[in-house]
Amino acid sequence: MSSQSAAATDRAAVEAVVKTYLDGLYEGDADKLAAAFHPTSALAQVHDGKLQVTPRDAWFEGVRTRPSPKSKNLARHDEVVSIDITGPTMAFVKLKCAIPPRFFTDQLSLLKIDGRWQIAQKVFQTEMR
Repeated sequence: MSSQSAAATDRAAVEAVVKTYLDGLYEGDADKLAAAFHPTSALAQVHDGKLQVTPRDAWFEGVRTRPSPKSKNLARHDEVVSIDITGPTMAFVKLKCAIPPRFFTDQLSLLKIDGRWQIAQKVFQTEMR
């Protein structure tokens, strides 16, 4: 496979992970989210001026127990700002999404592990509107 076709294949695979992630958020589907995130991944944010790190599975519990944006007929606010595939096994994605009134900016670090792109870390900030 040429380097151009490998790059196109990787980009398509990263885009597919991002789509699964955004669909899982909107639908409140923790199983979809699990397909996008590596099992050891975590989410990090600043809360009350302090770093708050939430393991993936703890976050999934919250997703399972809250009403999904889809169930509330909320509009989607998905926007992929950038995708940067920095090498054969590492990519960064910046995106915006929302569960109104919370609007998020996410930075996803993806790694290609055993031939599959997965979110290894999510760093995000929240804005209330």
